[in-house]
Amino acid sequence: MQETLYEKIYNRLIYDIRTSKLKPGDRVPSEKELADEYKVSRITTKKAMEMLAQSGYIERIRGKGSYVTNVDAGRDHMPQSERPKDTIGDIEARSKVIGLLLPDLSDSFGLRLFRAIEQQCAKMNCQLLIKLTGNKQDVEETAIRDWIKFGVDGLIVLPACGAHYNGELVRLVLDGFPIVLLNQSFKGIAACTIGTDHKHAAYDLTDYLFDKGYLDIAFITTSIENNSTYEAQFQGYTNAIVQRGQVVHPAYVVEDQLILGDFIDQHPNVKAFVVSEYQLGINLQQELQRRRNDWAECEVVCFNSPQEQGVAPIFTSIQQNEEQLGVEAVHLLNAQWNHETYELHNHVNYKLIYK
Repeated sequence: MQETLYEKIYNRLIYDIRTSKLKPGDRVPSEKELADEYKVSRITTKKAMEMLAQSGYIERIRGKGSYVTNVDAGRDHMPQSERPKDTIGDIEARSKVIGLLLPDLSDSFGLRLFRAIEQQCAKMNCQLLIKLTGNKQDVEETAIRDWIKFGVDGLIVLPACGAHYNGELVRLVLDGFPIVLLNQSFKGIAACTIGTDHKHAAYDLTDYLFDKGYLDIAFITTSIENNSTYEAQFQGYTNAIVQRGQVVHPAYVVEDQLILGDFIDQHPNVKAFVVSEYQLGINLQQELQRRRNDWAECEVVCFNSPQEQGVAPIFTSIQQNEEQLGVEAVHLLNAQWNHETYELHNHVNYKLIYK
């Protein structure tokens, strides 16, 4: 399985740190130096450096550079051929290996989750493998097959969206392999899940818009089919409308982004929008600014608008508790390993952040 470019850079630097080629206090090559060395863009090296900082391997100091923190060097990231031969005691004490599959890492969602999982793995002496799937099921399936052959002990997965459930994931769940699904569930299949209560969260967002005086409220998403997160958000949206004594208009639900502009033109009365994702909210805002003279009177609310200290958020949004999500996901895997009792469907807290 081929690594992405930033995964390659990330893993190379971890190897240098863990083998003491880069020692605590040493300066790490800059984003530009890495970009020149690997002949990649600064965006690629920036993501690798952000992952290292989130994992606690480096500290980034504005105007000075990035430096290795006091991380114990070890053999865990050394190539197999360079590791000393295991003794029987080593084999018995070998730590668990967790595979983490995410569609992407971003400030809006993913980076804090990854950091929390990585830190919890370190506390529990677990090793962590990570693969970003780009929300592609074939990439996800290939990674799962490769990791199972490698011998991972459990998986934490935010499944890629598709017309059907991932066959590899479903098979492993039915076989009883330790898996925790993030923010998703499979209908009719008893899989361990943990995530935000998206139904209640979408209800809160819709209710907020009603409180501001909006009556015609649209729901903007990608395909709801086979996506339990978006299904739950849609249920919360409709529940809030019904609770207010209003009618749910099917025409106000947009799942095809190609018709988003036409929807805006054809429904000038709709000035409030509940949006399933932050980037989708950005796209909608841009369309409103292009097509509506009254765009400033419109309001978009969404999930996972990035939060920067001292900077007002772009949208009122639901902020998921990624730290709790990551920690609890590892705990649920541990419960499965130890044959402990655990709940199949688990929720973490969220916050409604006002712009």
